[in-house]
Amino acid sequence: MSKAELVEKIASQAGLTKVDAERAVNAFMNVVTESLKEGEDVTLVGFGTFTTGERAERQGRNPQNGETITIAAKKVVKFKPGKALKAGVEG
Repeated sequence: MSKAELVEKIASQAGLTKVDAERAVNAFMNVVTESLKEGEDVTLVGFGTFTTGERAERQGRNPQNGETITIAAKKVVKFKPGKALKAGVEG
């Protein structure tokens, strides 16, 4: 599902205009991004939890020539689904 399709479905289910639904989706994404930048977890009970973690520097291989390269450490986003989301997907 694309962002446009998500906005359309939210607008339909919530009785909003597409413009208002898009504003809500954009606001949600901005709030989650800013919270994760600040080191805060975002927990939506039943849906899941967004967290950040550190990926250590590691060695890898260039697939074009097989040369060993160093892949830099970086911050990554993790998502752990909640119980209700898992149950909804399973059946």
